[in-house]
Amino acid sequence: MIDVKKLQENHQSMRSNLLARNIKIDLDRIFSLYEDVKSQKQELEDMQSKLNAISKGPRDSVSTMEDRQSVTMNATALKGAIIKAKERYNSLEEEFSFYARQVPNWTSSDVPIGVSDEDNLTIRTVGDIPRFSFSSRDHLELGRKLDLLDFDSGAKVAGSKFYFLKNEAVFLQHALKSYIFNKALKVGFTPLQTPDISYNHIMEGVGFSPKGDESNTYELAGLDKSLIATAEICIAGMHSDEVIDSARLPLLYIAESHCFRREAGASGRSSKGLYRVHQFEKLELFVICRPEDSAVYHEKILALQEEIYTELGIPYRVVLNCTGDLGAPAYKKYDIEAWMPGKGSAGEYGEITSASNCTDYQARRLNIKFKDPLLRRNQYVHTLNGTASALGRTMIAILENFQKADGSVHIPEPLKRYLDFEYIV
Repeated sequence: MIDVKKLQENHQSMRSNLLARNIKIDLDRIFSLYEDVKSQKQELEDMQSKLNAISKGPRDSVSTMEDRQSVTMNATALKGAIIKAKERYNSLEEEFSFYARQVPNWTSSDVPIGVSDEDNLTIRTVGDIPRFSFSSRDHLELGRKLDLLDFDSGAKVAGSKFYFLKNEAVFLQHALKSYIFNKALKVGFTPLQTPDISYNHIMEGVGFSPKGDESNTYELAGLDKSLIATAEICIAGMHSDEVIDSARLPLLYIAESHCFRREAGASGRSSKGLYRVHQFEKLELFVICRPEDSAVYHEKILALQEEIYTELGIPYRVVLNCTGDLGAPAYKKYDIEAWMPGKGSAGEYGEITSASNCTDYQARRLNIKFKDPLLRRNQYVHTLNGTASALGRTMIAILENFQKADGSVHIPEPLKRYLDFEYIV
């Protein structure tokens, strides 16, 4: 959760933040519960001090059997009261934590106010949109014609929105991974391959809701675990309850993972084919750094993402997400949207990466700190994440932008060194 003292001191700013994000939260109730927790904690500590005093009191001052019995009875009564006080404290603490964890991060002053992705601010557009001299196909048509995608078998095995990659598509996905891993390695990122499962408290700490109607994840019944929705969950969890030596910062990771999302209620033309599925592979960039460095690393993540898609020759635009499209953990967020000729009726931009500065929001919830030698105390780190490639959506952009009149697909130049073919035919 965010810093409660800061929240109390700047409650009006948070009320404006909640309004801009279109989130309804009763801050007064949170403040009231916070005071109740503090009061109950003080009462509990006072009773425990009294019990300690009785336990450590000099025995020779109790002159009679009757006095000793009285002391014993007082101690017994106090122990019973302490048990009840602990129960009240735990109940209040749980209720306070539940509501406080719903408060989103603060928002950067340069984030535009808006309700949905339609209100995001376009910062720049890069690359030329292809103009085909023939009737172009979307990635589903190309996938069927070239025998690359099999959604029917995926549905037969696992249900709708699951699929098989086939033939050259399998190698194309591996080529993308090799190309992007190598780029990230050259600028200091450490490669990881993460588990596919996380404890629910780790998911909650990162900002995902593993339970309830609002959840977008698959919970594993009876295990207090869920399938992950992104590698970000595992990397943040890897450092939970850790105090990192400041000399190790920043920590830069690029992680490969399978991602599982229910996508409940998602439908329509923007969801067809590989664009919105229940299982996909993703390469995720994740940074843990000192607070004063997070703005710089946010721009570095975006620069690396842009370099990847510029080199691949995929037209794209960079947008700054509005308040209503941030998500609770993000202080500021960029999206890269690739041009997809088969999206909509005449081609549209579609989200292909995001880059978020989550400041200390996740670090507080997961208790990730660093030793600050100047202040001589531990501080919370800042965390950032960015998609290096949602591989399925990147494949959409490649198939649709690099298609030829004869129905074949030309391989982008940076990927050719990882493949034995230059065309998919």
